[in-house]
Amino acid sequence: MMREFEIERQFDIKIETLKANKGVYYLKTNKGEKCLKKINYGPQKLLFVYGAKEHLINNGFNAVDKYFLNIEGEPYALVNEDLYTLSEWIEGRECDFHNIDEVKIAARTLAMLHEASKGYDPPENSKLKSDLGRWTHLMSKRIKSFDKMRDMVRKRSNKNEFDLLYLKSMEFYKDIGRKALKTLESSEYIRLCDIAQNDKSFCHHDFTYHNIILDEENKCHVIDFDYCKREVRTFDISNFMIKVLKRVNWDINFANAIISSYNEVSPLLDIEYKVLYAYLQFPQRYWRLANRYYYNEVNWGQNTFGSKIESIINEQEDMLKFLEGFKNEYQVE
Repeated sequence: MMREFEIERQFDIKIETLKANKGVYYLKTNKGEKCLKKINYGPQKLLFVYGAKEHLINNGFNAVDKYFLNIEGEPYALVNEDLYTLSEWIEGRECDFHNIDEVKIAARTLAMLHEASKGYDPPENSKLKSDLGRWTHLMSKRIKSFDKMRDMVRKRSNKNEFDLLYLKSMEFYKDIGRKALKTLESSEYIRLCDIAQNDKSFCHHDFTYHNIILDEENKCHVIDFDYCKREVRTFDISNFMIKVLKRVNWDINFANAIISSYNEVSPLLDIEYKVLYAYLQFPQRYWRLANRYYYNEVNWGQNTFGSKIESIINEQEDMLKFLEGFKNEYQVE
């Protein structure tokens, strides 16, 4: 149980209203509206995230959910060994990924965020989070895990709908995963990692509709930096693109709109398109869903898993058509 008086004492506020809201708490306090969130990682990682947001603000990108400090000058409250952060409550609506104009605003905002992230030196007592240089290894490991999960299914005497769909579709995704790895290995990925390392930039790593908040004037705010880390920016762009594309039947017009809007602020280098293509190719959503299912990572019901794998499989044709179109459009060799 969260002890409210400890939150009040440590952040020096008085709570007038407290409501649970999508995994966080909405607070009305004597110092305005705030967002209280329980953090499921340690203080060193949190200091990296806090430092990243402060760095963006200092570089002119202030459309973030800034953390408040406690009375000791730390960006968290410690209650019964649980960490809580207090940030500004950002009023607005979630970005509509079916609306191409809102998607363009989000793409320009992401480019501004990436530009403002440059030159970030994390606080010395923080834990550096980085995926630079890791993606060939990660892809290779995930491709192997497709076989491991298939073997798990084969050993089951009672196979359910998810198992049968997995067995039927797994080779297709393993094959496309191999192609993505080949694309990445033949790209300038390591050179781009070196550039990101030298730029000291970082990525949001979860740039999706519920973390992109638009106010009444269509100004875009970005929240929830829990997963931010050193990373090549094409990862963020591809992740954002896939989140949009799966909602619009892999319509290449949305991909083009994202790229041209991003380029208006921070033009991509020619060598970045191949790496972007490799990320778009890799069947990350399929792998993640199977991984969650076979390793019990989330407790969704059978029906949820079944309908999710089915909808991913149903996208195969649209996705392949999109990848072919993207490859031609951006001359990926």
